[in-house]
Amino acid sequence: MSDNLANGDQAKSVAKPGTIEARQITIDGQLLQVAVRRGGGSGPPLLLFNGIGANWELAKPFLEALTNTTAVIFDVPGVGGSPTALLPYRPSTLARLAARLVAKLGYAEVDAVGVSWGGGIAQQFAHQYPKLCRRLVLAATAPGFTMVPASPTVLWKMATPRRYVDKTYMRRIAADIYGGAFRDDPSLAGRHANAMHGAGKLGYVYQLLAMSGWTSLPWLWSLPQPTLVLMGRDDPLVPPINGHILAGLIPNAELRMIDDGHLFIVTRPAETAAVIEAFLADASKHVAPSSPLARLAGSARSFVSTFGGHRKIQTQQEGRKS
Repeated sequence: MSDNLANGDQAKSVAKPGTIEARQITIDGQLLQVAVRRGGGSGPPLLLFNGIGANWELAKPFLEALTNTTAVIFDVPGVGGSPTALLPYRPSTLARLAARLVAKLGYAEVDAVGVSWGGGIAQQFAHQYPKLCRRLVLAATAPGFTMVPASPTVLWKMATPRRYVDKTYMRRIAADIYGGAFRDDPSLAGRHANAMHGAGKLGYVYQLLAMSGWTSLPWLWSLPQPTLVLMGRDDPLVPPINGHILAGLIPNAELRMIDDGHLFIVTRPAETAAVIEAFLADASKHVAPSSPLARLAGSARSFVSTFGGHRKIQTQQEGRKS
C-alpha cells in the first residue's frame, strides 16, 4: 500500500487500478486519515462512511473486492488515524467535511455508501448535498434513534469501545453482536480484532453523541437518489425490519437481503461489492421526480405496500399454523 495520495486529476492519472493509497489530509482545520482505492471505471467514485469506532482498514477486504470502482474512505475524527475533534460534532458536520474532502480530491459527483453507524451519516450527506450525491447505498443501517432497536444485551455490549482495545473481549462477544458468519467461524472474530485500531474513548463518545437524537424519518421521503438498501438476515445489532422502513420511506429505493449478519461487507466482501457495483452501473436507475409532493406521495404508497405485504404474509402464516 502506498502512503502517497495526490490531489485531483494528477492522482487519477498516475495510480494503477486496484492501488490503495492512504495519507492525512486537512479539511477545515481537522486532520483526516484518508484512503483511496483507484478504479479503472469511468463512473463517480464511491464515498464510504464506516461503522462506529471502525478504522478504514476494516473495510479493506471490501475495497479490494471492487473491480472498476474508485472508492474514498476516511477515518472519522477520533478514530484510527484521524485525531479527535476539539468539540463534539453532528452528522451535518461530518457530511460537510466529506463534501469538502470530495472537492479537495477533485471530484464533482460521488456515490455514497454508509455502513451501520455510517449509514446515518450517508443519509445526512445525501440529504444535505443532493447534487453531489448521485446514488446511495445503505448497508446494515437504520433511520437514527427512531430505529427498531437491538436487544438490551446487544446494545450494552456496544455502549463502550472495549471491543476495540480488548481483543479477547472482542472474540468473546463477536457472534452475539454481529451474528451471521461470526456464529459459525470463530476465526473471523480473531482476524477482525487484529485489523482493529479504532476509536479512543473520547472519539467513541463523540460518535455516540453525534447520533443522539438524530433521525432521518422526517425527510427520507425527499431523497431523490436511487437507493439500494442492504440488510443481513441474521443481524442482532440492526434488526432487518429497519431496512424495510428505509426502503419503504425512500421513494426510489430497493431492498436486498444478504444471508449473513451485521458485517456482511467484511465477511462477504466479493458478494457485497458485486451487488453494489451492479447497482451503481445500472443505467435504468433514475433520480426520483423533482416535485417534493410527488416524492412524498410515492414514499407513502411504497411504505403502505411494503408493510401491507408483511401483514398479508404474517396472516397467511398464522392461518397455516391454525
